[in-house]
Amino acid sequence: MPPDMRFIFFSILLQALNLMFDVSLFLRHNFTQVWALASNKLTSLEIGYISSVMMTELLSPNVVPHHCPNQIRPSILPGIQKLSLSVDYITDTMVGTISKGLVLLTDLELRDAPLIEPRITFDLTNSGLQQINQYGRLKHLSLVRSQVFLTTYFKRVNDLGILLMAEKCANVESICLGGFCRVTDTGFKTILHSCSRLQKLKVSHGSQLTDLVFHDIAATSLALNHVSLRWCNLLTNHAIRSLVCNTGLEVLDLRKCKNLGDEALRDIGSLSKLKMLKLDCSDISDVGIAYLQPGIIGSLVSLSVRGCKKLTDECISVLFEGSSNLQLQELDISNLPNLSNNGVLTLARSRVPISELRMRQCPLIGDTSVMALASMQVDDERGHGSSLRLLDLYNCGGITQLSYRWLKKPYFPRLRWLGVTGSVNRDIVDALAMNRPFLHVACRGEELGTDHWNDVDGSYLHDYEELDELELWLQGGEGESDDDEEMEDAEPEVDADVPMG
Repeated sequence: MPPDMRFIFFSILLQALNLMFDVSLFLRHNFTQVWALASNKLTSLEIGYISSVMMTELLSPNVVPHHCPNQIRPSILPGIQKLSLSVDYITDTMVGTISKGLVLLTDLELRDAPLIEPRITFDLTNSGLQQINQYGRLKHLSLVRSQVFLTTYFKRVNDLGILLMAEKCANVESICLGGFCRVTDTGFKTILHSCSRLQKLKVSHGSQLTDLVFHDIAATSLALNHVSLRWCNLLTNHAIRSLVCNTGLEVLDLRKCKNLGDEALRDIGSLSKLKMLKLDCSDISDVGIAYLQPGIIGSLVSLSVRGCKKLTDECISVLFEGSSNLQLQELDISNLPNLSNNGVLTLARSRVPISELRMRQCPLIGDTSVMALASMQVDDERGHGSSLRLLDLYNCGGITQLSYRWLKKPYFPRLRWLGVTGSVNRDIVDALAMNRPFLHVACRGEELGTDHWNDVDGSYLHDYEELDELELWLQGGEGESDDDEEMEDAEPEVDADVPMG
């Protein structure tokens, strides 16, 4: 069956369609005609990449050619309610066409990653924002300019554009804006005061966003449960003091807000419902971390303090010693120059049921940490190191070939993602990958899991349904496999009797 026909067949059957590739490469011929045959039942569409011009042409109403010159082409994708696109440029023309053509749209997510600075005809301006939500059904809106290829922003949008957009978005529940460098406090405050049903606010690269945005937030009727303010470097502790009046906050992402310190943590410690907290590269210390212990450490599911240079082993002790019934599943303590094996030993003794542990680029972390984690038991009924599904050790200064013996079966039986430095010994890395076929080994420094801007609503990992490696190992007997022997051959002679302290 030709690719176009396969696409048509599946489109007829599905209500949701995710095409995570460059659609233009696979559907170049008769593109519009193919999509015209898509089922009217299709309500959700996500495309990994499509050019803005192609998307505009797809949704633009055209006259049927030749034999029926006065007949208007039927609307394409009339039932779409949720649309998520990654494009080359977010433009006024594309935004207007989407807003006019998809009358049932409730969720719109647009993300671009320009290779060159956009010209005015290939950019988003105040005029484009004014066209959003023409039918008043929009509940979730996301407009993000990625910095993947080029440091660039929406330079043709200012406070006026946000004001025009907010007038039509009174019922919107979720807004995500990334790269709006000319929008000031006036524009962002307009959103808070106009969108009375807003529950989720995400801003990235808000270079002009200051504490004043949240100064009078307590006077609004907002009940925010998710706030993400990334790369907003003008924010200080005062903004957090105002923000925590939203006592129902469950997600707070403050990564790259470098002026936040211990006083912010004192206020955050009052958020008893908080489940996810990200403080990467902030100015917090061990003293500030202590404010989390009595109030929210028991409710947190995810905590990230990556790049908080002042933190030491003491932060681990403060958080976990004496704590019980913790829910923490994800912990990122990467790029902490003062974190050593002693901190990881404390973590291992705490028996926290962590499933994802990231501690890349920690120069003092070494083999002792790996052995401690391999020997850790969350409870008495499960195996050693049983809870970890992701472990990132990339560029940790003390990792040697010895650690790889502890990364073999039966240790870490549920491990699915491992980050290491491939240059330590490439043969051992390759042998480990063969020894554990379910394990994805990354050794070039790539981040494990999904893109960090999109991870806040879900997990980094897929939920695997297959038997875990411990169960397979037990079913297969106690003898070593051929892969085990290959790994032994790849290892140099080392002394395995290394003390744990």
